[in-house]
Amino acid sequence: MPEEYEVAVVGGGPGGLTTALYTTRLGHETALINREGGRYTTVEHVHNVIGISEETTGREVTELALSQLEEYGADHHADTVESVTRADDGGRFRVEAHDLTAFADRVVLATGFKDAPPGFPELTRYTGHGLHYCLHCDAYSLIDEPVYVFGHTESAAEMAMMMLNFTADVELLLHGAEPEWGEETGEQLRAHPVGIREEEAVAVHPRDSEAERPEIGTIEFDDGTVREYVGGFAKYGTSYNNRLAKGLDCELNDEGAVQVDDHGRTSVEGVYAVGDLTHGQNQTPIAMGDGARAGLALHHELRTFPVPLEEIEAGETPSEFDVPAVPEAIREKAHGVQKRDDHAGMTPSDPEEK
Repeated sequence: MPEEYEVAVVGGGPGGLTTALYTTRLGHETALINREGGRYTTVEHVHNVIGISEETTGREVTELALSQLEEYGADHHADTVESVTRADDGGRFRVEAHDLTAFADRVVLATGFKDAPPGFPELTRYTGHGLHYCLHCDAYSLIDEPVYVFGHTESAAEMAMMMLNFTADVELLLHGAEPEWGEETGEQLRAHPVGIREEEAVAVHPRDSEAERPEIGTIEFDDGTVREYVGGFAKYGTSYNNRLAKGLDCELNDEGAVQVDDHGRTSVEGVYAVGDLTHGQNQTPIAMGDGARAGLALHHELRTFPVPLEEIEAGETPSEFDVPAVPEAIREKAHGVQKRDDHAGMTPSDPEEK
């Protein structure tokens, strides 16, 4: 039999996890459906989240969050969603995954985006160890170090100039491609102390070849030059995982991101979208904020009380209110949480252990 939910969240990154956390704790039957090994689980160092050490991985954050959702009463399905369509009743949504069919009153899309890799496959093995995609996450770790930016577009030129805020040693690697930036950007770039290297990269050498996960050391070019870098960025664009949104006829912007209002509502009634699918900011706390706002908006749409006065005056409500409105299954979970001395998620260290 199909599962029945008030909210189905598709995608298990920070945005989707936070949305599901809010809707569950606000008393709505919620399902989180995400494929195993999603993009966020590959993050080796989570940055810019208050109280979270850089030693923490995206996989660890995900596992802690899933344990919280289970404790509070959400259902987690490790599955890949194939389609989301309007159900035959015209109101609910039918969510079809490999091993799951579910109906939901509201759907939240949190399917994220992909960074396009550099046109030099050998460099990709250093992802997270010298190859980065998010300046706001990783520029801090490259302060005063030799840095590269791989790319030949407007965004690559802009990132190279932005990195001068953090280091005086920045090179823009064209990898044999013709620059695609405009005349004004070219003039601006020439005025900045950014080195531009036109040669193709032919090899990458690790700093320590014996390391389990070697970090980038040098890049060799086809003219014989070998240049040392501590790290850098690739700027070859992004692609949004918007297949499900397109299937629902959600409005997209020119780049393919899903258009939403300040509360995560898309152009399709009942469909929300959060996180990188809507903006590609690639920032954990921003995605969490998206999820929190969407969770609150969903609660305001779905909550039973207060009953609007016009419904009361029209006699559309029962003579005796059925309270509380929170489903019994979530209430039972809440009773257990109220009695627990320990809870899922990260817990403070015992001062006596220090």
